[in-house]
Amino acid sequence: MIDTEWILCPVCKSKTRVQIREDTELKNFPLYCPKCKRETLIEVKNLHIDVIKEPDA
Repeated sequence: MIDTEWILCPVCKSKTRVQIREDTELKNFPLYCPKCKRETLIEVKNLHIDVIKEPDA
């Protein structure tokens, strides 16, 4: 059986509306949190989530 997890918001740690499987790969994915209403760029590989820091302009 394939393992699935809910993606948690990196800012407020609440559950978002996105689920990932262990074979999911995302690159530059804009993750939106309905609770804190923020959008964060993330990368996902092997159920490991990395937050992408954007340089301030």
